[in-house]
Amino acid sequence: MTTEAPRRHPVHLVHRVGAALLGVFLCVFGALGFASASSLFGGDGDVVLGLGTNGALATVSVVVGLVLLVAAWWGDPISSTVAMAAGGLFLVSGLVHLAVLGTGWNIFAFGFSNIVFSLVVGLALGFLGAYGRLSGGLPPDNPYRRAHPLGSKRPAPEEQEAAESVSAEEQEMLEAEMAMGEGHPTPRQEELVAREMAEQRRREHRRAWRNVREREDDGGSQR
Repeated sequence: MTTEAPRRHPVHLVHRVGAALLGVFLCVFGALGFASASSLFGGDGDVVLGLGTNGALATVSVVVGLVLLVAAWWGDPISSTVAMAAGGLFLVSGLVHLAVLGTGWNIFAFGFSNIVFSLVVGLALGFLGAYGRLSGGLPPDNPYRRAHPLGSKRPAPEEQEAAESVSAEEQEMLEAEMAMGEGHPTPRQEELVAREMAEQRRREHRRAWRNVREREDDGGSQR
């Protein structure tokens, strides 16, 4: 007997793909930086893929890229958490280097293109990492909603979907009754109302029958 592997939710795929793509880019950028860097620190670095770099930045890029690749391979919540954390670091790096641009504190040879890259990638990683995790109104099958501490107090996805389907049926019945009252029902609405009235007659008949049986039982017990 074979067991079916648990289905990966699409939201996890978004987190993993986002982390993996940036991880690959940073590793390639770092490797090219190692090959062309003429110094370890300093603002007069080389340009690789349109971005300034030196030995220190190449090292950091490879380390961060490997962390993102490991997180993408690990998957599930890890890739989301690492992507959001890396996005925050990229944003901070971009703002800090904007302040030290053109000074002796620019030890990673950042140029203006590096700052734009850090800010854009930081926002993108933050969005991808938070996608389907921090937004409100999560769908019933969302893995982060199901794993939330309040998940035990929420209806199961199957129950919520069933409740939503019942609400849709009630809405359809209400619209059918309104159309009947206004005198312009569709054949489908006429069928729904006729079916509901027949069901109500059956319920009333069963209720009356139970009442008769209960009175008979009460009369027999008193005798």
